[in-house]
Amino acid sequence: MKAGTLTDTYRHKGLRNKLVDIIKSKGIKSKSVIEAVRKVPRHFFFDEAFLEHAYQDKAFPIGEGQTISQPYTVAFQTELLDIKKGDRVLEIGTGSGYQACILLELEALVYSIEYNQKLYKKTKGFLPEIGYNPHLFHGDGTNGLPSFAPFDKIIVTAGAPSIPQKLIDQLVIGGILVIPVGDDNVQSMMRIRKLSNTEIEKESHNYFCFVPLLGKYGWRN
Repeated sequence: MKAGTLTDTYRHKGLRNKLVDIIKSKGIKSKSVIEAVRKVPRHFFFDEAFLEHAYQDKAFPIGEGQTISQPYTVAFQTELLDIKKGDRVLEIGTGSGYQACILLELEALVYSIEYNQKLYKKTKGFLPEIGYNPHLFHGDGTNGLPSFAPFDKIIVTAGAPSIPQKLIDQLVIGGILVIPVGDDNVQSMMRIRKLSNTEIEKESHNYFCFVPLLGKYGWRN
């Protein structure tokens, strides 16, 4: 999950610059998101034997049946969230922690839940080593984090069969939920804006393929 040595060389920075050029060419426009991708050393999240994959625009396995998301997908979801400095953000599916680091670079206050205990322990131990300290939790992310709600933004990094009402309930009025919704092959990226306690606005943005969202309101308990 991480490189043998946590060094960030000029070569790595150059590779990140090339990665930024790729995601910009695919339509990412937010300057703050682009700069966050430029800052986070993605190669830190890869075993040394797989470092050549770190700055390719593709997902990559991290163990436990999970992946580190494609950089374009991370940027796309983050751009839809429209993060403001100081936003309280709930992430469902910590995984490697890469997405959480991007959110922290945007100066959000990040709460992140991971379903897989082994992955949670690994990421919880690793992120402080590279200077990132989100609030990490192990549990069923489909229930959200009601004791820490409400949140300004919620991001789900796994494919859901439907939109969990519990997550909408934990948004502030005017808050945004970004979640991929569909079957286990392809999902539509949904952006939900909470207009009131009884009304939401839905938008669909492109199609993606994520690992399944697990939990009570996911694909299986």
